[in-house]
Parts: sequence; C-alpha cells; structure tokens
Amino acid sequence: MEEKRSATDIKEIQRVAFSSAIGCVIEWYDFFLYGVVAGLVFNKLFFPKEDPFVGLLLAYVTFAIGFVARPIGGILFGHFGDRLGRKGMLVLTLLIMGVATFMIGLLPTYASAGIWAPVLLLLLRILQGIGIGGEWGGAVLMAIEYAPRERRGFYGSWPQIGVPAGLFLATIVVGLLSMLPEDQFLAWGWRIAFLLSGLLVAIGLYIRLKILETPLFERLKKEQGEAKLPFVELWRTHSLKTILGMGCRYIEGVTFNMYGVYSIAYLTTAVKLTRTNALAAVSLASLVMVFMIPIFGKLSDRVGRQKVYRYGVILTALLAYPAFWLMDTGNWVLATIAILVPFGIVYPAIYGPIAAMFSELFSTRVRYTGVSFVYQFSGIFASGLTPLIAATLLHYGGGEPWLIAGYIVFVAVVSLISVAFLQDRTGKDLSEIDAPSHKPAMAR
Repeated sequence: MEEKRSATDIKEIQRVAFSSAIGCVIEWYDFFLYGVVAGLVFNKLFFPKEDPFVGLLLAYVTFAIGFVARPIGGILFGHFGDRLGRKGMLVLTLLIMGVATFMIGLLPTYASAGIWAPVLLLLLRILQGIGIGGEWGGAVLMAIEYAPRERRGFYGSWPQIGVPAGLFLATIVVGLLSMLPEDQFLAWGWRIAFLLSGLLVAIGLYIRLKILETPLFERLKKEQGEAKLPFVELWRTHSLKTILGMGCRYIEGVTFNMYGVYSIAYLTTAVKLTRTNALAAVSLASLVMVFMIPIFGKLSDRVGRQKVYRYGVILTALLAYPAFWLMDTGNWVLATIAILVPFGIVYPAIYGPIAAMFSELFSTRVRYTGVSFVYQFSGIFASGLTPLIAATLLHYGGGEPWLIAGYIVFVAVVSLISVAFLQDRTGKDLSEIDAPSHKPAMAR
C-alpha cells in the first residue's frame, strides 16, 4: 500500500498538505492569540487589579487551562477520527475553535460583569483547548498518511508550519493594534484580533471541505479494521511508546512557550522593552521558523528523525543561559537575537521531525488517538504550565532568570533520555507498523 501512495500524483499530496497547513495556521492563530494577549490585556481587564503579580498569574492560569482541555479534545476527536475518519473531525475542530475565539472578542470585562468575566473567559478557553486538541493530530495524519514514505518528514512538517505562522500572525495583529493609544487598545483594540477569527475560519472551512479522506484510513475502513475503543487499545498495545513520546514532547513545548509566549511578558515587565519591540522579536523568529521547519523535516528524511531531533535538543539546552543573558542587556537588537537563534533557527530542528516521528510510533487503528494524546496530554506540563512556572521561578529567583534557564536544561535532559529508548522508523513502510505483533506491549 505504501508503494501505491508513493506513486500518488504529487499535486494531490501537496494539496492535502497545504490544506492541513492552512487549517493549522488558523487554529494556532486562535490559540496563541490568547497567550499573546494574556499577559498584556487579560491580567488588566478580566481579573481584580489589587495585585499585578496575582493578576498576571491568574491570566496565565486560564492560559494553562486551555492546555488541560487539549487532551480531552485529543481523546474525543482521536476516538472518532480513528473510528469514522480524519477529515470530518478536522472540519469540526476548526468550527469549535473559531466560534470560541470570536466569542472572546465579545466578552464583557471584570469592571462591567464582575466574576462572570473571568468565568466566561475560562469556559471559552476550555473550548479552544478542546478544538486544538483534536486539530493537530488530524492535520498531521492527513499529510503523513498521504505522503510517500521517503518524504513523510517533509510533508509531515507542512502542518507544523501552522504553529509559527499562527504565532506570527497573532503577534503581528496584536503588534499593529498595540500602536493604538493605550486606552483605546485596552478598550476595544485587542478585540479586533479575536473577531478576525470569524473570517479566517470561513476561509479554512472552504479549503478543508475540498480534501478527501486518507488512503490508509480508507483501506482500514474497507477491511473493517477500526478499533472499537482506540484509547483503550492505545494503552494496551503502545503504552511505553506513548509515555516516551510525551517525554520527547517535553522540551518542544517548553521551548516554544518560553520563547514564544513568556518572553513577551518578560521583556516588557522585567527588561522594560516596549510591547511593540517584544512582539516584533517574537514575530521575526516565527517568520524565520516558517522556512526552517520544512528544511529540518526534509533533513530528517535523509539522516533520520531522531538524529535531527537530538541535535536540536542539545543546542536548545546550550543556548538557554546565553539567551536570557542577552535579553537582560535591555538592548532590543541583542534581545531579538536571543529569541531568533534558539526559537527561530534551533527549535525547528525539534519541531520539524516530530510529526513524522510521533506518527511512526503508532498503527493506523490508533494513530489519531496516539499522536493526539502524546502531543496534547504532555502539553499540560510541557506547554500550558511553562509561563506560570517561568513567572514563579523569576519571582522566587529575585527577579533573575537563571532558574528559568536551568529549567530549560533540565527538561532537555529528560527529552534526550526519552528519545534514546525509542526506535527510529524513518523511511519504514507504515504497513509494517500496522502488521499484527504478539510481543508484549511494553517490549515494543
């Protein structure tokens, strides 16, 4: 079957990969928009103002809640994605995310609605988490299961582009709106960024409705080989791979949210750079990352997923202390370099190959559930808690960032240990992974 897919018209493969990437850009724009605005607006408008530090922590708690909700979406959409197909779930996740984001733009503030303001914000953030929880796995599998085996890393990296592109779009939009006078930005300017999601979702749905189901799932459906309870089967047959996959994901989530989300608040509050300069630094790194991710995805097809990934993790650890030292200079050019190098150039070596690496861990029967759970459940501690952990480490570190850099190094070690116990399946036929095995689950 893999050989047949290798002969699939290249334009069809590219169309599927492109549609997955566009959908991901929109969904990640929605999800990251919340993170970008959390430390700039939500801490001031949706929570009590008595203690700025407490307000910031509460804003980041609601940010983290979105990551707690992501495994729910991953399990839910993974179940139906493995039972009914990938395409239908992707349409539904895009709708859920778009509606939730649009509604955030209409919410009343704490000053006008009291406690209902943060409650409604929290509920909509949960819906965002559920939507993105089912999005990533399905978008990745649409590309991976269409792609020929010798190019899975490359085409699997296309949906990955949606992450930096979504962040770039979110930071650019907020950055432009930040040019408004402060009172106007806080009164109504930030809302435009969320209301814009309605238009983006309409475009995404138009593109996504035109693609077909993946050949691998169509074959599975024809053979009536769908898993009855994919999540249960995942833990029965792929338990060790699932745990190790989450360990690999740890450094990816921490790196992204440390440089892409927390650094904005750090540069504006601790270093005292302007909000526009901080957003510009992250935007530039995100733009560079858009081009670097497919380069590393393609490189992983040649030299192996794990080799590219390991070098990315090692360099991320080595750059942690120098990056925060450069940020602390207060010089915008040096601070931009501090984010651009580890985030825009090195991080793609981790993120580019990871879609194919995770997809190659699981059989088609549980692949949607497997990649979604690994990515989304680990996102709670790897991504959602990162800004909160960083803010706490800075607070108890006397305003110095060295505990934050030490945390990045610790996480890198955990991820390197995890990947060391996983088999590299670069270039393997996915049907080999689907072949029945009678080995115990923990031995595979």
